[in-house]
Amino acid sequence: MKKKKNTKNYKNMPRRIQRVNQLIKEEISQILLREIDFGKSFVTITDVDASANLIQAKIKISVMPQKNTLAVIKRLQRNVYDIQQQLNKKLKMRPVPKIKFVVDKISIQAQKVEDLLQKIKIEEKS
Repeated sequence: MKKKKNTKNYKNMPRRIQRVNQLIKEEISQILLREIDFGKSFVTITDVDASANLIQAKIKISVMPQKNTLAVIKRLQRNVYDIQQQLNKKLKMRPVPKIKFVVDKISIQAQKVEDLLQKIKIEEKS
């Protein structure tokens, strides 16, 4: 039995994934800005991580204030179908990755470090 020769050009794959990630980030940002009211929360898309086969994309978000993170994630999960439909209409590519919202843990850690630095700064002034 002959093995099929792989004809995909994997050298361009990372660049393509990067471009898809950036495009998804821009479009989701616009959709969230227009369509979803987060109240007094400030939601930022920090990163998009599409799988190599473009089946799924993790949308990493940070929320300020952090205490509202759970409420924001629940709201996004309730609206993920509508957001996905709008993304499907905007992007002229197939397949459009299935989106999943996750909390960006790096931004949470960065905020903790920032808070500790502020605390140290205040203590030094006293």
